Amino acid sequence: MSDTAYHAGMRTLQDRFDSRRLADRLDERLGRSVFREEDRAFIESRTMFFLATADAAGRPDCSYKGGHAGFVRVVGADELEFPSYDGNGQFRSLGNVLANAAVGLLFIDFESPRRLRINGHAALLDDPGALARHHGAQVIVRVRASRIFPNCPRYIHRSAGAALSADVPRPGHEPPVAAWKSMPIVADVLPRPRRHGVPTR
Repeated sequence: MSDTAYHAGMRTLQDRFDSRRLADRLDERLGRSVFREEDRAFIESRTMFFLATADAAGRPDCSYKGGHAGFVRVVGADELEFPSYDGNGQFRSLGNVLANAAVGLLFIDFESPRRLRINGHAALLDDPGALARHHGAQVIVRVRASRIFPNCPRYIHRSAGAALSADVPRPGHEPPVAAWKSMPIVADVLPRPRRHGVPTR
């Protein structure tokens, strides 16, 4: 196993707590750079995940991404993609991707429990073909995985199953206009509606 899985800071703490051998074994046996069929099934069954990004200076940001089961799709041996839906216009995560392509994704099943981590590099797609694959998308995020690895689920809190948010785009359902868009403080600065990347008014 090469040291590419762990940087010097990780190694310092592994040595301090005598876990270097354990860390190496876990990466050797569980780490991978190609999705397994079980990874695909798990990822595509999730209705949410957490996305970690950082800007060009390394300042981090973390966001929740939710959608219909299957909104994240494994599209290649080491690639997945997901839609970015209408949001508050800050583009914190996607803006970071343009400045620093490195990303981390965390998928969790709170009921089983189970979790899967994916580190890789992201690119943004907004061509008609990519947008057509994901109903309601503003832009598509394509991630090429460099490391895929499961995590121990022992500290995952159990949560009751919940219905999808009414705001989740999906065929045959028109999400309501976000309530915050009617707030007076933003009424005059809302972006113009867009269809296929082109303003409609």
